[in-house]
Amino acid sequence: MTEARYRDGMRVMLPLMPAIVAFGASFGVLAKAAGVDSLAALVMSATTFAGSAQFAVVSVLGAGGTAAAAIGAAVLLNGRYAPMALAASGAFRGGPVRRLLEAQLLVDESWALSSRDGGFDRRLLLGAGGILYVGWNAGTAIGVLAGDTLTNPATLGLDAAFPALFLALLAPLLRTADRAPLAAALAGAGIALVLTPITPAGIPVIAATAACLVGLTRPRNAVASERPDGERQPPRLAEEASS
Repeated sequence: MTEARYRDGMRVMLPLMPAIVAFGASFGVLAKAAGVDSLAALVMSATTFAGSAQFAVVSVLGAGGTAAAAIGAAVLLNGRYAPMALAASGAFRGGPVRRLLEAQLLVDESWALSSRDGGFDRRLLLGAGGILYVGWNAGTAIGVLAGDTLTNPATLGLDAAFPALFLALLAPLLRTADRAPLAAALAGAGIALVLTPITPAGIPVIAATAACLVGLTRPRNAVASERPDGERQPPRLAEEASS
């Protein structure tokens, strides 16, 4: 059972791997162009593991900004992980060091995939986050080594892979009787659409997370879908991927 559940998370993320590796390579290329040392770029991907924040850092540095401005931009973009980590904290096990290492694999995709019925599936989160971590760091290494000989992933249409993934994760939630997910999705989309033309990149995404407050209206006695043995059902997307 343990191996199957870890594999579920990994299998769902496999279609994203070309895009993950390509964008990791783009970061490596941009980091070198911005004057970031090759080793520093590799260490940043290994320890930060946050694409938007890392791109923000090299963009600011490449434009002649200060280190303080670059760090500020990264902290702002990663601000969304504070409530996400608090929500998923119960899924991590062991002492502080083990929990810290497991939490390193919490990113947007693994968080969204493993979330269900007010809780989080630890194995799905770690399986998905683990394969994304490998792909991102491998891509960074390729970018650092290959330099500017690589093609921008956006020209290949790979930038559409990430929105497509989140739409696939959202779709099953919208087919339930509970209207809170639909209300939150519409509110988040509305906030992002309004702010995108007038705010810097990254701000609309952070602001749109406020739509999750709609979930506070959900009845607390909602019944979770469970198997006869009491174990919660895995998300539909994971079931389809493992079939």
